[in-house]
Amino acid sequence: MELTELERLRVEKLERLRAQGIEPYPRLVKRTHTIAEASAALEAAEGAGEEGPQVAVTGRLRSMRVMGKATFAHIEDGSGAIQLFLRIQDVGETAYETFKQDFDLGDFVGAEGTLMRTRTGERSVLVKEVRMLAKAISPLPVIKEKEVDGRRVRYSEFSDVEERYRQRYADLASNPEVREIFRVRARTVSALRRFFDERGFLEVETPILQPIYGGAAARPFVTHHNQLHQDQYLRISFELYLKRLLVGMYDRVYEIGHDFRNEGVSQTHNPEFTQLEFYAAYWDYRDVMAFCEQMIAHVAEEVVGSPVIEYQGYQIDLRPPWRRVTLRQAALEVTGIDYTEYPTAEGLAAAARAKGLPAKPGATWGYLVDKTLLATVQPTLIQPTFVMDYPRDISPLAKTKPDDPTHVERFEFFIAGIEMGNAFTELNDPFDQEQRFLEMGRLYAADDEEAHPVDDDYVRAMRYGMPPNGGFGFGVDRLLMLLTDQPAIREVILFPQLRARDAA
Repeated sequence: MELTELERLRVEKLERLRAQGIEPYPRLVKRTHTIAEASAALEAAEGAGEEGPQVAVTGRLRSMRVMGKATFAHIEDGSGAIQLFLRIQDVGETAYETFKQDFDLGDFVGAEGTLMRTRTGERSVLVKEVRMLAKAISPLPVIKEKEVDGRRVRYSEFSDVEERYRQRYADLASNPEVREIFRVRARTVSALRRFFDERGFLEVETPILQPIYGGAAARPFVTHHNQLHQDQYLRISFELYLKRLLVGMYDRVYEIGHDFRNEGVSQTHNPEFTQLEFYAAYWDYRDVMAFCEQMIAHVAEEVVGSPVIEYQGYQIDLRPPWRRVTLRQAALEVTGIDYTEYPTAEGLAAAARAKGLPAKPGATWGYLVDKTLLATVQPTLIQPTFVMDYPRDISPLAKTKPDDPTHVERFEFFIAGIEMGNAFTELNDPFDQEQRFLEMGRLYAADDEEAHPVDDDYVRAMRYGMPPNGGFGFGVDRLLMLLTDQPAIREVILFPQLRARDAA
């Protein structure tokens, strides 16, 4: 591999260590305490009026301050940081000089010694022995500070911001704020699981490779199974498999996992993302709304300590009840267009253009309602809002409203202008479902991302009897954006999809 001048200097230090008989990547490591455990042990000893105990701690070397025959250094592990106090009379002249000359910031080291406090009161280890555990050849990015909204923010500097995502390992190693985002992520997923488990839902796993994709309006990734000699698809949704399980007599099921959609990358889109979906027998979309607002508020309270959060300068109140508004009313309020007055795509496109709104040439009527009217409404929905009752033409899996055959019992919910999720009173009439699939096939070209292929096995499952049910899906990554106040989805995904460096 090609090395920089600084990396070559570190390799020379590595070779010097080996020349002294010191293995810079030893097989065995001695650790008696994490740094957090060592800190707790020191406090316990002080509380009992005792001297600090002997410990062996490990971590990444973060700072070094050489003061003649004494050196102060800091190491950090996953639980915290602590100071190392090295004196030449304690560790020996050879080891002390080796530490000064051949240890670098970023190296992983181990230190044995006595816990103590310095005269300034800092928790420290009075070191008796120090060992190299892993020599870092590449230096970590420099930590800098900047002022954001009146507060000092630490960050690691890369020459290209995308390098933070490409080298997420270095980003995490140098930036504790980024590490905390993914701790919040883990706590959020755990809180979601507990919320469902405590309410009688069964967590399941459905296929990622599927012979027919469905459950959403999205273009799939296609792969090929050599042994079976057939194309298969990475799932775009869990929906059709989860609803099969309702036929199989599970009343409440949920899944948290990855979906894959062959679409663009944006502030809120990544081709591989984490989805949560659930289905509950004997619920309708109003039951799902009530459950949804309770769930989001509960998770925020548990994970960040409050259901009222700050997001990109907005104060967002997640406490129920949330606003409920029909899509027709919301579109009318924002655009001045009542789409029910324009039953054809041509008429609706003309009305949109008259208002200065973009209308894609040749677009279907449903596309215009969704991508033109709703897209105009969406940025105005800052506080949590359920937008309800969507046109039947763009909702092939939802049950028709009993008092309006042109609309279905469907909602999407929005927070901070971001679409967070989608839910229905699920269609459970097999004949109606089959007809909807066929209608979608006539409305959309085969390569249109809005097309929904006919899943004959799903219709067959429905013929055995599917209980009335409500279903729901939402993007966990977008919830993480809100809870961590991040403007882009790539900030909350450890390894987001990126264009190749040499791509045009």
